[in-house]
Amino acid sequence: MPRLNRYIASAGICSRRKADELILSGRVRVNDKRIDELGFYVREKDRVYVDDKLVRPQKLEYYKFYKPAGYITTTEDEKGRKTIYDIIPAELRHLKPVGRLDKDSSGLIILTNDGEFINEMTHPSIKVPKVYIVTINGKFTQEYAEKMLNGIEIETDSGEKKTAYAESMPMEITPKESRIQIVLYQGINRQIRKMFAKLGFEVLHLKRIQHATLTIEGLKKGQVKAIKPKQIKELKAYIAKKKREYAKNSNNG
Repeated sequence: MPRLNRYIASAGICSRRKADELILSGRVRVNDKRIDELGFYVREKDRVYVDDKLVRPQKLEYYKFYKPAGYITTTEDEKGRKTIYDIIPAELRHLKPVGRLDKDSSGLIILTNDGEFINEMTHPSIKVPKVYIVTINGKFTQEYAEKMLNGIEIETDSGEKKTAYAESMPMEITPKESRIQIVLYQGINRQIRKMFAKLGFEVLHLKRIQHATLTIEGLKKGQVKAIKPKQIKELKAYIAKKKREYAKNSNNG
């Protein structure tokens, strides 16, 4: 018998933490009884309602998608721009992206209906790495690498100032252009572009090649492919490990 919060999360509505909030606020009913305490277990014959709407666990789906440049990562756009849902197969358009890539960037996006998984993959405390190959105009030096590692203050879309961090590894450096591998653990919109802009560079090309344990290998631009069960298992084991590391560091702190 699953706990009520896990049952709600498995319906794709939200994460388990958010489900706890729904329960405590009295918005969840099991059969004819309002449940407002945590720890309740759902039996097979029970019917669960959130805001008086019947919810059922759904089959969890996981896909990886090679986003081409020129598309935004959203279901629709008020400016009429092309979105990834214009090229994703119709039968997969109910899936949500794990994080985003801006319009001019390309690369790996994970698509799923697993709300708990999305929350864990994008939660700032867990620090799941994302790996990018970036080409900039100009010569990238060790001095710039150290500045990115130590943190650069950038402005978020809401106007808030935040310190952004990135690990960098030069791959090909010339006086006119530099190709660099970048690893991020944060999720600030257009973070890489804003960091390089602060250093006086323009990003010419940006491609995400890896997210956690998943890589873009074997995908063509615009292609969507189901993630193998073995890969999902490895990915979830990796997330569990990162959560344990965070809990340990929090307790030691």
